[in-house]
Amino acid sequence: MIEAQRKFRKLILVCTNERADGTECCAQKNAVELHKKIKEAIKAVTTDVRVSKSGCLDNCTTGATVVIMPDNIWLGQVTEEDIPEIVSQVTE
Repeated sequence: MIEAQRKFRKLILVCTNERADGTECCAQKNAVELHKKIKEAIKAVTTDVRVSKSGCLDNCTTGATVVIMPDNIWLGQVTEEDIPEIVSQVTE
């Protein structure tokens, strides 16, 4: 049996999906840069939260999409101005 290891207390997924056909997607809404900035902000305050890029979370019209796990919190239309609130949410 595979033993589960829990290294991180929380996981933040940032959809960075880019659609080849040019239809609406999170990558068009600055998601790649958003991932980088969230990751930097989290690393500045804690090491037990992982920030990862995600493929499509099927929420394109409300992107950029961020999901906080295991809390199952879905955030839409996330911008750089929302980063302090996200950091606060996961470090409480």
